[in-house]
This record gives sequence, structure tokens and C-alpha cells, in this order.
Amino acid sequence: MSIIAQHGDIFIILACVFGFFMAWGVGANDVANAMGTSVGSRAITIKQAIFIAVIFEFLGAWLAGGQVTETIRKGIIDPALLESDPQLLVYGMLASLLAAGTWLLVASMRGWPVSTTHSIVGAIVGFAMAGLGLEAVGWAKVGQIAASWVVSPLMSGSIAFMLFKSVQHLIFENRDPFAAAKRYVPMYVFLVGFIVAMVTLTKGLKHVGLDLSFGVSLAYAVLIGLAVMALGGVLERRISRNRTEDDAFGFGGVERVFAVLMLFTACAMAFAHGSNDVANAVGPLAAVISVVYSHGDVGGASLVPWWVLVLGGGGIVVGLVTYGHKVIATVGTGITELTPSRGFAATLAAATTVVLASGTGLPISTTHTLVGAVLGVGLARGMAALNLRVIGTIVMSWLITLPAGAFLAIMFFFMFKGMFG
Repeated sequence: MSIIAQHGDIFIILACVFGFFMAWGVGANDVANAMGTSVGSRAITIKQAIFIAVIFEFLGAWLAGGQVTETIRKGIIDPALLESDPQLLVYGMLASLLAAGTWLLVASMRGWPVSTTHSIVGAIVGFAMAGLGLEAVGWAKVGQIAASWVVSPLMSGSIAFMLFKSVQHLIFENRDPFAAAKRYVPMYVFLVGFIVAMVTLTKGLKHVGLDLSFGVSLAYAVLIGLAVMALGGVLERRISRNRTEDDAFGFGGVERVFAVLMLFTACAMAFAHGSNDVANAVGPLAAVISVVYSHGDVGGASLVPWWVLVLGGGGIVVGLVTYGHKVIATVGTGITELTPSRGFAATLAAATTVVLASGTGLPISTTHTLVGAVLGVGLARGMAALNLRVIGTIVMSWLITLPAGAFLAIMFFFMFKGMFG
């Protein structure tokens, strides 16, 4: 207890610095791949992507990020084992933030879209095994999270495949693709608004004080979906049928309609990402603040102070601005050639999968989900449309992430224990 009383201020300062570093990694790697499809398909510019990310990442984190934060903080380690040595939790969370941030820095420099969720979960498991023993890890929860890493790309890939097939059938195979796009795209806009609103209302708003019934949530989600659809309709009417000489089928106008739709899916993806992945930077930071403020009470509820979210949001934005372009290039252009219609199918499928997982409190990997969705769109066009060499590199970086996070966390854990213990 005396260690926490003696070094409490230093622990909070270190947690804020490492939390910002981790949030920087989330921005450089995860937000970049969340926006990769929109920028890669040239639907939005990099400046627009940053602007969208700033607003909707924060809203997602604040409105729908509460349940995943609890999983990161308490689901992986049993807090009861740390009651007699609360400083070990502080060392472990500091080590986890520093380890995950370091690995994300390496991956972002290489342009690898790795998982921030993998990184922080691997780091927490590493410190728990080294500092407390194998029995301290909640292996059932870790197994559940690990299973989601397989399920999420399969789910998002399947949704993306079906969405893109529906776009092909309803619009591109129509006699007049431009008129068909004008007719059917509002339906897709409604889908974007409805799905994000539904999951947020049913699962995400309890900690803000709004606990709505399923029926009321459904009604509100339909209204929000209709409002978003009306806004999409206004923007869509501004697009005229301009056919260029090299556009024999009139697909250029169709893609411009889908570029408008990509604005909405980019917002949905940023919101979904914020709701799921803010926990990776904020969860361990909130745990350190909670233990220090409560003078070593490990089991207490950790309310996330508002300034912690601002710190996390700031780090995410700085990461995206400074280093995001490398991962955007890998996801947006490396895996398969994207157009606004293909990017739309991938982004909406990924956002749907992520908000569903966030609602159930399962910290899935946004990276796996989005890459799975891009693969699904590529497969809808045939195997030849995929760059298998890039996919192989991505899968290899995924496999390395968990052990790399664990190894670095073990190293940093003993470093902090030696410095303060």
C-alpha cells in the first residue's frame, strides 16, 4: 500500500504518457485501417477522413465504449488475486500500455495492419502469467476473445460478399445503372443509419443513463435511419449523369453516388471503431487511476474521467495524422482494387460486425473485421482480384502480434517492478 501512496503521482503521469502513446498507436494503425477503404476508393480525401475520425471516434468511445472497457480491465485477470499487492496491477497495466504501444509503432512503420486488441490482450496475458502465474489468467475469457478473432473476419467477409453481390445484381447489371443507383442507394443509406443506431441504443447507452427497452430502441433506430436516408437523398440529388468517353456503361455516375454513401459508412466505421477500440488505450489507464485514487482498492469500479477520453481521442488523432498513411495504403490499395461501391460493401459489413460485438462486450479486432470484409468483396469478384502476397504478410503480422505483446509486457513488467518494488 505504501508503494502506491509513495509513488501515486508518478504512476498516474506514466499511465497518461503511455496511454497517449498507446492511443497514438491506435490512431496510426487501427483508425488508419478503419478509414483505409474510404480513402483507398477515393470516396473521401485524407483530410476528410481525419475530420470524420475526430468527431465519430470520440462519440463512439463515449456513447458505446463502456462495456468493452470492463472486459479489458476485469475480464482477463481475476482482481481478487491482486488485493494484497495492488501495485502489481499498476506495474502490469503500465507495462501493457508500453508494450502494446511499442509493437504498434513497429507495425505502423512497416505498414502492417495489426490488431490493437490483440496487442493489449496479449500484453495483459503476458504480465499476468509472469507476475501472478498461469492460474491468474481468465483463460475462458481469453479463449472467447481468441474465438472472436476467427469469427469476426468470417462474419464481416460473408456480410461484405452478400452486400456487394446485391449491389452488382440490383445496380450494375441493370439496363440503366445510374437510375438504379438513384433508386436503391437510399435503401443502403437507411441500413447504415439503422444498424449503428440500433446497436448503440440497445447496448451502449446504459452507462450514460439511458436504458431503453427493445421496442423503443427499434422505433428510434428506424427514425434515425429515415433521417440519415433523407440526408443521403439530398446529397444524392446533386449528382448529375455525366458520362465520359471511357465510361461506356455509365458506371462513373454510379460510383459517384456510392461515394456519397461512403461518407455515411466512414462515419459509421469511425463510430464503431471508437466504441470498440478506445478500451485498448483507456481501459488500462482507467485501472491505474482507479487503484491510485482508491489507495490500492483493486476491486472498485473505475469510472473513466472525462479528461482520459480526451487524452485517448487526442492520441488517436495525432497517430492518424502523423503515421496513418502507410496502413491506409496497405488496406485501401494493397489487398484488392477498391471503388466506392466495393469500399461501401466492405465498410458497412465491418461496421455492422464491430457494433454488434461492442454491444455484447466482446473486444474483437477491427483490423481482422475490416480485412475480412475487404477479402469478402475481393472474393465476390474472383480470386484473381486478390493480392495474395500482401494477404500473406498481413496474416503473418497477425500471428506475431500476440506473442510480441506478451514478451514486451513481461520485460517491461519486471523493469517497473525493479524500479519501484
